[in-house]
Amino acid sequence: MARPKGLIRQILDARAQARRREEAELRRLHQLAMAEERSAAAEHHRRAKQAESDAKRAEAQRLREQNKAVRLAEQATRAAEQRQRADRRRQEADERNRTQQAATLRRSAEAAENERKVSEAQFRTAAVAAKLDAFARLLFDRNRSAAAATLELEGALRHGGAQALVERLQRVLARSRYPEGMSGRVAARYEPNPGELLVEYEFPPQAVVPVVTGYRFSKAKGMQPVPRKEPEAKKLYGDLLARLTLRTLAEAFAATPPDAVTGIVFNGYVATKDKATGQDVRPLLISINADREKFALVQLDEPQLDPVLCLRQHLNAIVSPHPYDLEPVRPVVSFDLLRYKFVDEMDVVASLDSRPDLLHLKPVEFEHLIRQLFEKIGMKSWVTQASKDEGVDAVAVNEDPIVGGLCIIQAKRWSKLVTVESVHALAGVMEHKRAAKGVLVTTSWVGKASRDFAATNGRIEIIEGRHLKSLLKQHLNIDVLISLPARPSGWSDSDLA
Repeated sequence: MARPKGLIRQILDARAQARRREEAELRRLHQLAMAEERSAAAEHHRRAKQAESDAKRAEAQRLREQNKAVRLAEQATRAAEQRQRADRRRQEADERNRTQQAATLRRSAEAAENERKVSEAQFRTAAVAAKLDAFARLLFDRNRSAAAATLELEGALRHGGAQALVERLQRVLARSRYPEGMSGRVAARYEPNPGELLVEYEFPPQAVVPVVTGYRFSKAKGMQPVPRKEPEAKKLYGDLLARLTLRTLAEAFAATPPDAVTGIVFNGYVATKDKATGQDVRPLLISINADREKFALVQLDEPQLDPVLCLRQHLNAIVSPHPYDLEPVRPVVSFDLLRYKFVDEMDVVASLDSRPDLLHLKPVEFEHLIRQLFEKIGMKSWVTQASKDEGVDAVAVNEDPIVGGLCIIQAKRWSKLVTVESVHALAGVMEHKRAAKGVLVTTSWVGKASRDFAATNGRIEIIEGRHLKSLLKQHLNIDVLISLPARPSGWSDSDLA
């Protein structure tokens, strides 16, 4: 059994217990205070957190509202951009549609224009072909009613003479219908005694022949002419001139009385410019002396007829070898030897002395000597009667189909200068007689004016005494003398002795 504690001890214990209780209370109170402080701090912290959270929420809300506003603005911008893009797409689509429509219309227009150009090329090609066909039909399409005018022309000749016949004939020829650009001007003259009609015809220029065979159209090159080869163009032009010649002869023969016109002299010219001088020139391209009976043998409606060959071989025409180049020919001169009164021939050469003096010959002997000289050279010649010889002492004919024709000869047995007036007179006689050439033969000499005139005329030849002496020696083997009173300037003694 435990011994009881003492009072003090008890008091001390009680105090100790009281302190412990106080300390416990203090600790409790402190704990309460601490708890309250922690609670207050926690509240404060909570409230701070709440305030912060509220602030964050407010900021977040503000940011959300701001972002929303930005998004709305962006959406509005995007919507505007989308509308703009949509508008642009619509505009671009509209523009594309308009462009496509314009392109379609342009292609349609181009296609229509191309088709028109193709049609135009075909039309122009057909026009060229039609023109060539008209060339080929010139003879077939001649004026076949010309023969109905024969009685009219016969009456005109009987009552009005040669001029009336020509006027009626020109009217008949004017009624002949030609394709455009192919008709030519006609001038005519009638010689009753030989029964010849002289016709001058002006041919169309080379431009009448199409220089193209047709036209071709392509999109790349446009309208392109197809050039005609030059040899073909030249052949076409020559063929055209031959057809025009035959057609004119046919219509003229058909319209004129057969007993009045037995032949036609046709000379076809082209009016052009001389490229060397710029002067007007008329080169002669076809010349023919057509006999009626011989021409009647030509079958003009025969498709196989070659008009150029017909002229050259059957009708003996002089045709330019290069008509497209306007190379002229010498005319076939129509002449009737019956218009001249010839004297009987005499052989002067046989009666001459070994060294005859030309100035001692009689005029008629001198003329016959000249005739014999020309015959020896290769021409047919005659001496005319002294009375009414119209300045013609002798007539010679060169039968060469190219360079031949009628030649008028004046023989002057003179001892002095032959003046230029004599050369002029010869030119006038040539024109009147339609001679191809004129020759002045003299025992003397001529001056510079005479030689210049002969050179300009181109168809006059002058044979002076010394040249005549040489020709007589060369062709007739006669060594002659010329007893001129004085030796001409430039001559030597051997030219006279």
